[in-house]
Amino acid sequence: MAHLVHIKSHQDSRGQLSVVQDEIPFEIKRSYFIQQVPSSDIVRGGHRHHHSTQALICIAGSCEIYNHDGEKEERFILDHPSKCLILEPKDWHTMQKFTKDAILLVYASTKYDVNDYIDEPYS
Repeated sequence: MAHLVHIKSHQDSRGQLSVVQDEIPFEIKRSYFIQQVPSSDIVRGGHRHHHSTQALICIAGSCEIYNHDGEKEERFILDHPSKCLILEPKDWHTMQKFTKDAILLVYASTKYDVNDYIDEPYS
């Protein structure tokens, strides 16, 4: 089931340092980020996975994640870099409502494999 974890930050006169270390419950095999989404009505994602677990952090701006795990539907607002959403392979998800300045960073437990994607939503 999708769930939020907190990313620790340290603030001093030089700025803020956020550290992702023990919060991610898997070994990171791939990372990517989504940015410059041209309109807030663009919907990305629309899939789940056979194997890949993911961690999503909106490091700038904000976006909304819709999730359905086959039993429960939820919406998560990622609007601060201290929020990290963990998505399990069974979590069918979409990403939408990106602000113009949004940068969504994603860590994945597997390398990219087109055969890992399941595009059909739960009924």
